[in-house]
Amino acid sequence: MAGAAAIAGLSAGVSLGSTSAAPARRAVAFQAPSRSPRLHVSASASPAASSTPASAAPSARPTATAAPHASASAASGVQHQAPYLFYDSATPEDIPAGHEIATYADGPHPTPPSEVAGRGPVLWIDINGSDPAAQVIDVEPGCATPAAAAAWVDQKLTAQPTQLAIVYTTIGEWGQVQADVSALPAWMQHRIRWWIADPTGYPHLVPGSQATQWYWGPDYDISTATWQF
Repeated sequence: MAGAAAIAGLSAGVSLGSTSAAPARRAVAFQAPSRSPRLHVSASASPAASSTPASAAPSARPTATAAPHASASAASGVQHQAPYLFYDSATPEDIPAGHEIATYADGPHPTPPSEVAGRGPVLWIDINGSDPAAQVIDVEPGCATPAAAAAWVDQKLTAQPTQLAIVYTTIGEWGQVQADVSALPAWMQHRIRWWIADPTGYPHLVPGSQATQWYWGPDYDISTATWQF
């Protein structure tokens, strides 16, 4: 729906799954605070990530797949002024109503556009580097490699230079992905947004990231994003 749920609107009992191509994930116990969770900056070590300048959210563009893949902010027209939550899942019907969502454009179990019709803005995830019209490339074991992510960013931004390229990866692989994209032109690097998995079970933002996936569960995952995402 237009506008993401505020952090204060977080509910307990959340979870997220991935496609069968992704490695098995261990669910992290969700630490539901008694009051609205505070946003923390993670103490987790992160590679030296360059600070990306703020830029306008990308506009919707048709993709090589069955339906347009519009970024959450672009599709809703919402400019988030504070950190907000969004959910991702291979089965978006499991995501509670009223939340911005991300789901899969390709892979063994892509989400049909009809399954998310009426759900509001959707971020589409490319897990194998075959769809540069998606908003996100998934870099983790069983999905795209760091080198494939660099090629995906290059292809996407060459074709759509006003767009953003969102790279999802784990905090452990982040350094290698950064090393691979460092060979890209500086203007392309400035249009990369980092979505980093650091499943502590508590809302936070890893320094240098524009979004942090902090909860993994059996049905869906939860991330906190900044207005730059």
